[in-house]
Amino acid sequence: MSNTSFVKEMAGLESAEDFLEYFGIEYDEAVVTVNRLHILQRFHDYLRGAGSIPEYETWRSLLRRAYEDFVRSDARTEGVFRVFKRAQGIATVPLSAIGRGRS
Repeated sequence: MSNTSFVKEMAGLESAEDFLEYFGIEYDEAVVTVNRLHILQRFHDYLRGAGSIPEYETWRSLLRRAYEDFVRSDARTEGVFRVFKRAQGIATVPLSAIGRGRS
C-alpha cells in the first residue's frame, strides 16, 4: 500500500472502533466504550513521537500499544488529559509565563 492511499484511507476513520478495525486489532468493546477518547489521544501522542512518514505497521503497533495501555490500566491512572494530570498534582507552566508579573 502506498503512503498516499494509506493517508486517504485514514482520513475516513472517525471512531476508536474504526481505527481498531482498520488496523485489524481485536478489542474488548467494554474497554473501548469507557476509554475511546483516551485511546485516540494516547495514539495521537505516540504518533507525534514516531516521525512524519505514515507507515501502516508502525501506526498499527502504536494503536495496539495505546489500546493496551487502557486494558491494563484506567484513564485516571494513565492521565492522558490535562484534567487528570491536575488531579494527580501535575501542572505545567509554559516557559514564557515564568517571570511575568515582576515590575
